[in-house]
Amino acid sequence: MESSQAVKGANITDIVHKFARVCRLRSIGVFSEENQRPSSENSSDVTAISKETDDNENESQKVYPQPSDEKNPKSEALETLISKLFANISALKAAYVELQAAHMPYDPEKIQKADMAVIGELKNLSELKHSYREKEKPPTCSDEDSHLLAEIQEQQSMLKTYEVMVKKFQAQIQSRDLELEKLREELREATEKKGKLEKTLRQKSFKDAVGYVSNESLTLTPQFFISTVQAAAKAAHDFTKLIINMMKTAEWDLDAAANSIEPGILYAKRAHKKYAFESYVCQRMFSGFENENFYVTDSLPAILDPEKQRHDFMAQFQDMQSRDPFDVLAIGPDCLFGKFCHSKYLHIVHPKMEESFFGNLDQRNHVLNGGHPRTPFYQAFLKLAKPVWLVHRLAFCFDPKVNIYQVRKGTDFSEVYMESIVKNVELADNSVGLRPKVGFTVVPGFRVGKTIIQCQVYLTGMKSIE
Repeated sequence: MESSQAVKGANITDIVHKFARVCRLRSIGVFSEENQRPSSENSSDVTAISKETDDNENESQKVYPQPSDEKNPKSEALETLISKLFANISALKAAYVELQAAHMPYDPEKIQKADMAVIGELKNLSELKHSYREKEKPPTCSDEDSHLLAEIQEQQSMLKTYEVMVKKFQAQIQSRDLELEKLREELREATEKKGKLEKTLRQKSFKDAVGYVSNESLTLTPQFFISTVQAAAKAAHDFTKLIINMMKTAEWDLDAAANSIEPGILYAKRAHKKYAFESYVCQRMFSGFENENFYVTDSLPAILDPEKQRHDFMAQFQDMQSRDPFDVLAIGPDCLFGKFCHSKYLHIVHPKMEESFFGNLDQRNHVLNGGHPRTPFYQAFLKLAKPVWLVHRLAFCFDPKVNIYQVRKGTDFSEVYMESIVKNVELADNSVGLRPKVGFTVVPGFRVGKTIIQCQVYLTGMKSIE
């Protein structure tokens, strides 16, 4: 009886030790979950034995479970397959971009090479499709290395695509640069041709207008003088338009400015007040016209040899007609034309006007110091100064010389000496016997021998005829 109890105790001890070893192995993740669960038949016995073992063992240990580092092979293979798929699509895109780039410019060798690359990538894509359908893992050295290799291939394909696109854009830029250079060359040639044609036309017009007789005296036609006056009038109109726009930008009160120039004028339209500014410019530009030097010098008139004087004026006219005013002033800033420009600029552009336009008086100070500023505004002024100077030089070529005139305010309108600068107007007062009155002279008139070049006037007290 005692021996049987001893044997039974020894067996129980062995079972407890074996179960403890099993528990330790299970806690560190040696067995799978399927093998770690005890059967339902022995669960009660094992529980009882474990309790008894915990009471008897003095040096029990706590073992903390650790997560398993194993990965699912199927999931790893799928990730590798997807990475290869992305890399293959990027490579296919790069090959297609190369195929497109090979067509412009057309290159048969590059087209064939790019076409083979596209076909190769399509074959790789087909192999990946079969591998997925057959559920076979693609042949790789390892799943992790294959995944990284696929990502590298994808990045390389994207980089290749970008390189192709960069080359394409560079080719387009070069093509545009060549086209731009070609257009510039054409523009340069057209400008040269235009200059030659203008010079030829001026020479032809001059030959038609000026004739030399046997005694070498000069005879001029009034028609040529009229065309020169018209060019000066147009230049005055353009410069006035520039001044009005700059006044608007500087927030001038244009109504008050027009009324200060020509007070008491009844305008047919508010827009007609621009003619007051044009009158302001013309009056100051043609002021002193009767003097051979515009009164810009103190020299006395050359009355000893009138014929030589006319030849000198014609030479000055011919010289200035074909030259850029800036070129003339660059050679001789203090020449007679340079002094004329100094005087007229300071007379037209008031200091307050210039300061409101530019915020300073730099251009005015430059002119006062004898210079000619190379600014857009002064350049626009020279486009006015040159034709006025040409009218003056040409006027003194005639024998007798050309006379200038303008009409006072309030004078009855006469179609013989005057021309209304505004068309389609009539008297606001329909009283019988009344005649239109001159408000102010816009462009002065000239008398060339027996020929009258009408002055342009603005009539006051008129209304527009729509």
